[in-house]
Amino acid sequence: MERSYILHMFTPGKQMSPFDINMAVDAGYQVVVPYCGVSLDEITGLTQDAIFSRGPKGVKATGIFIGGRDVMLAADMLARARKAMVPPFEVSVIADPSGAYTTAAALVACVERQLGVAHGTDLTGKRVLILGGTGTVGRIAGVLAAGLGAQVTLASHRDQANAERAAAETAQRFGCSLRGAGTGDEASRRAALAEADVVLATAAAGVQVMSADDRASAAGLLVAADVNAVPPEGIAGVGVMDNGKPIAGMRAVGIGALAVGNVKYQVENGLLVAMRNADKPLYLGFAEAFDKAREILAAKG
Repeated sequence: MERSYILHMFTPGKQMSPFDINMAVDAGYQVVVPYCGVSLDEITGLTQDAIFSRGPKGVKATGIFIGGRDVMLAADMLARARKAMVPPFEVSVIADPSGAYTTAAALVACVERQLGVAHGTDLTGKRVLILGGTGTVGRIAGVLAAGLGAQVTLASHRDQANAERAAAETAQRFGCSLRGAGTGDEASRRAALAEADVVLATAAAGVQVMSADDRASAAGLLVAADVNAVPPEGIAGVGVMDNGKPIAGMRAVGIGALAVGNVKYQVENGLLVAMRNADKPLYLGFAEAFDKAREILAAKG
């Protein structure tokens, strides 16, 4: 009898994201089971329940998805699940809390591509300002950009202390260098924009973090990218469909939320399909998501 493809979906939250459930079904999983309120200490037991019940052949048709809203907890859960495996009882695992890993991967890959296409350069040495940078997508985008040699600042509209705390926590967990900056008032925001080569807007939906008037402060800007698809746009002048479109009055090009979202969708789908088709177990976090995003954009030319 042919085995059904099962995806066990673990989240520390009250519910699993309907978005991710839809993605799992569309990627070919026939049985999708959410487990809510899962703690880090429960990962080992749940993982071993999943691997031992189907035999060495059945584990190839079994996968684990880790969600939630905490990007660092998700990374810890992924590591804990991997450690719980007992070869040959071993299944593939993907972590994508709040879609942050795949969204951040798509965002940074799109920026990297437009830096090359529009300006003939890359992220090495670039000053990257992430507005709304203390959230899930902002933190991981910061880690990825820092890994490519950028000088990254996570900005918070609340205050300097919140930004510095998020930068320090994230940098320590993922082994990179990040700065924090408070940009809640006009003067501090425009001072930060004046130093930026790249701006990423990763704030909450419907929140504009860079106004049309702010753009005058960002004279050196090369790329501005926004993940907010809910009006008003996170960066004034960057439409949701823009994909390398010049921003009026600037040499910078813009990347809109739907352009990023299209790549994000392909990344998540591609990773879920890869898990289902893998001969050997895969362990997929934001680094693997970024590799997939680069692959997708390279294939587009």
